[in-house]
Amino acid sequence: MGFSGELVFGRSDRPLLEAPVFEGIHGRDTVHVNWPRAGGWQTLQFDDDVIKNPEATLRVLVEWTGAPACVTSVYDSDVAIVKGLGSGVELWGTCLNLEKAAELWAEVPDDVDDMSEWIITPAFAEAVDRKRSELDAQVPGDARGALDWARFAGFGHSVAAASIEEVLRSREVFVEDLFDELLDRLGFPEAVDPEGQR
Repeated sequence: MGFSGELVFGRSDRPLLEAPVFEGIHGRDTVHVNWPRAGGWQTLQFDDDVIKNPEATLRVLVEWTGAPACVTSVYDSDVAIVKGLGSGVELWGTCLNLEKAAELWAEVPDDVDDMSEWIITPAFAEAVDRKRSELDAQVPGDARGALDWARFAGFGHSVAAASIEEVLRSREVFVEDLFDELLDRLGFPEAVDPEGQR
């Protein structure tokens, strides 16, 4: 069984968990602090249902830190929805593990009673193809949004949009790995084991 919940990425000179928006969940088993990145960039992992409104959390976090941030909603490690924001950048979003998303989000006809039978039909394959095309068409715009966000944070100035598009079209068994890859490709400092091992 994979992870479901939110990955919160932002910058602060203090532990990101001290942000007022996370008040009341300090010390709970539902929060994990991932390896940090240089410059105060941090990633927190919250179990499912801890963050009730990811977009509202994102807006409050950007205001508190004064820096760009993103909140990524992960569904069973299969698919993730990333939303990023900065005080000088419009809200942008993207989907990670596009192929899996197309399978999960393909439109199901109203008359389907048994999903196990539906997913082995040619009609299901066609529905997946339609959803995949729809999601793929959004990739160039999503990549530009991600780069604008990273550049506002001071990174990604020499990164080509095609490199980001490649990540957005990639697949991983654990979508959390794809999120880390996206941050790396956008030019953010690499995450480092605080105990000195990478």
